[in-house]
Amino acid sequence: MDISAPKGDPPSPLDPASIPNTILTPLTSPPGYSASDIPDLTGKVAIVTGANSGLGYITALELARQHATVFMGCRSADRGTQAVEQVRAETGNANVHLLKLDLADLAQTREAARAFAVKGLPLHILANNAGMPGTPFSLTNDGVEKIFAVNHLGPFVFTTELLSILVKSAPSRIVNVASSVHTAANGIAFDRINDPNVSQLARYPQSKLANILFANALDRRVGGEGVYVNSIHPGTVATEMWNNDNKTWLGRLISPLVLLASRTLFYTPKDGALTQLYVATAPIIEMAKVRAKYFVPIGVEHTTGLSACARDDDLAERLWAFSEELVEEKIGRGQPVV
Repeated sequence: MDISAPKGDPPSPLDPASIPNTILTPLTSPPGYSASDIPDLTGKVAIVTGANSGLGYITALELARQHATVFMGCRSADRGTQAVEQVRAETGNANVHLLKLDLADLAQTREAARAFAVKGLPLHILANNAGMPGTPFSLTNDGVEKIFAVNHLGPFVFTTELLSILVKSAPSRIVNVASSVHTAANGIAFDRINDPNVSQLARYPQSKLANILFANALDRRVGGEGVYVNSIHPGTVATEMWNNDNKTWLGRLISPLVLLASRTLFYTPKDGALTQLYVATAPIIEMAKVRAKYFVPIGVEHTTGLSACARDDDLAERLWAFSEELVEEKIGRGQPVV
């Protein structure tokens, strides 16, 4: 599969100028849902990716606080081990474990999923939280543009490898952390994934659109089997992304004044994690059979806020087929999808 820059300069389906103002607008309305609303999760098993800091850490912490067995997917073993120890200490829950996971490495991502599978445990909650913001162009060791690899292709491998366990564990849930910035992508530039001329302002929205399309495609495959798949926008959250000003397009775009505002006006990670916690645990999700929906802060279903591209089932199926073919080319065929 050729995903490098094509000859000539075909128009990109990405429109960075259309990035919504909400990506930089503080969302400070008081939450109507809190961590105290999370039900007891005794007997439930969860995996949270990107769990050593920010939204992922808070998500893992609150799941553990309600007695779930939690696997914290982390790229850094050192930082992951420290995060696991902190969660255990704060919650008194010893059933919190590190799962080494590097979504930029497709083979290691598959190995991580299989390392969990051999434990013989059920899986009731998969929070696909990990991701990276817009950064200068680079390729992973697999030869895939890094934002697309970390934000979509890695989670695609990880989730599909675990899908049969999620079905066997039903009712179960998958939460894809997307973003309102998906509306800036007017499609998936399949033939330009590795094109260095595509702006980082365009590559990040494309990856967030992919998160939603992937969630919807998953629902068509396993929704009827008791797996509740939804996607969310966490809001504008004061996380490490805002501090990485030398590497991210957001860091270079915003002024020091806005950076200061991010620490005082934006959602804290504690509040920013609430929407994915709601979708991952609220009883109403199963009672009302809420599937293939899109939520915004805090725990508000807002599927009408999706772009036309995000509601395009044909595009979602093209993305699934493209992802399967690209993964097979890079690391071989994986587990059969249920």
